[in-house]
Amino acid sequence: MLFSKKPLTIPDADSALPGRPTPIPTAQTHYVFGRDLQGPIPDGYEAAVFALGCFWGAERIFWQQDGVWLTRVGYAGGSTPNPTYEEVCSGRTGHTEIVEIIFNPDEVTFAELVKLFLENHDPTQGMRQGNDIGTQYRSAIYTQSEAQAETAREMLAAYEKALAENGYASQITTELAPLDKVYLAEDYHQQYLAKNPNGYCGIGGTGVSCPIGLGVTS
Repeated sequence: MLFSKKPLTIPDADSALPGRPTPIPTAQTHYVFGRDLQGPIPDGYEAAVFALGCFWGAERIFWQQDGVWLTRVGYAGGSTPNPTYEEVCSGRTGHTEIVEIIFNPDEVTFAELVKLFLENHDPTQGMRQGNDIGTQYRSAIYTQSEAQAETAREMLAAYEKALAENGYASQITTELAPLDKVYLAEDYHQQYLAKNPNGYCGIGGTGVSCPIGLGVTS
C-alpha cells in the first residue's frame, strides 16, 4: 500500500484506517537482551511509553540505560487497531512511533527516563522530528498512572523554561495522555540498530539539559 501525501493532522476514529482484529506478527525474543519480547512485566517493575521520532534510534537510547530490563517498539496514540508500519506512515491511523520501556524503578526512575526522552529529541517540532515529517514522528508521553502524569507535567514545564532560557522561542508540543494501547511493530523494527548498526538514526536533541528538581523524583 503506497500513500503519496501524508496529512499532518490526526484523524478521528471515523476517518482512520480500519486496521484488523488480530495483532500483526512480530519478534518473539529481544535481540539485545535475549528475553521474551512479549512476556509479562516482572513483579515490582514498571513500564514507560515515549515517542521521540523514528523509533529505531529512540529504542537504542533506552536499551543502553542501566535499569532497563526490556525495550520494544510499536505504535500508540491513534485509532486504527493492529496497524502495519505502512499504514502508520500514511498518517491515516493517528498513531505515533513509540518505545515501550520495562524498567526496575530501584535502578532507574521514571523521571530519569523522562530526562533521557527530553534531551534526545526536539519536543517543540509538532508533527515532525528533523527531516522526518508526519504524525507518526510527533513527540509524546503516554502515562500509566497519575504519578507518571504528574512527573511528566512537571518535567515538561521545567524543560520548556530551560529551552526558553537557552533561546528557544517555540513551546513544547509533546502530547501527554494516558496510555490506551500499544501495538507492537513488525519483527524487523524491533532492536533495528542492533541488527543494523549502520542503519538510519534520526535522533538528535536540542543540547539543552533537562533539570530534575527536588520535587520530581519518581
